[in-house]
Amino acid sequence: MKFDGNRVLLTGASGGLGGAIARELSRHGAEMILTGRKESALRLLAKECGGEVIPADLAERDAAERLAAAAGPIDVLVGNAGLPCSGLLTDLSVPEMDRALNVNLRAHMILARQLIGPMRERGRGHLVFMSSLSGKTASPRASVYNATKFALRGFGLALREELRPAGIGVSTIFPGFVADAGLFADAGLVRLPRYVRTVTSAQVAAAVVRAVEKNVGEIDVASSSLRWGARFGAAAPMLSAKVQRWSGADRITAEIAAGQTDKR
Repeated sequence: MKFDGNRVLLTGASGGLGGAIARELSRHGAEMILTGRKESALRLLAKECGGEVIPADLAERDAAERLAAAAGPIDVLVGNAGLPCSGLLTDLSVPEMDRALNVNLRAHMILARQLIGPMRERGRGHLVFMSSLSGKTASPRASVYNATKFALRGFGLALREELRPAGIGVSTIFPGFVADAGLFADAGLVRLPRYVRTVTSAQVAAAVVRAVEKNVGEIDVASSSLRWGARFGAAAPMLSAKVQRWSGADRITAEIAAGQTDKR
């Protein structure tokens, strides 16, 4: 499926990673519908990419339904909105947990449900969900974030099989540490081990294009060490946890938690 002339709903468009994705998809001819909390940032992005702006806070319980209705017919959903919700579980309030669950998981499940019907009628469409390598291997001080990203992976895999007969593709993207945009970049200067490399928002945006055009089920966007680490973590989680303790994962996630802010 190509982007040229197709209507793309991009959530989390007012953040840095969303901006990179919007610009890349626009270059491929997509008609962008940009949504996020920060209307001023969305309108600036729309001046670059064209398209429509629909401000929405996906933490609100009925926001996803309202957004789907306002967006109209959509050919491609790129579910990019996300909150960090990092920290020890006992330090997080219930409202903070609810916001992360709503934005990272629930809203995109509901958006998919609302958009699938018209896609079925047309016999075409694609859904892209932005997970994280944290959706393949768990880290300390990120239990709620891990839970949402693990769940998003399971949702994407199951939905891909459900929608295959209808001609609708489903893809999930798993970025590692993105240097110039997104939750890791928002946290500021976080020291990574020598063998861990970052990727760029342009690489993540390119993965979205590849996922849709080639109908790829899952794409990891990370250095080779992190990709292999994620596979190892899925196969041997207890041993992976020991390796993470040795490599300073607790310090890294603590620094990320300390520097992150609510940006979408």
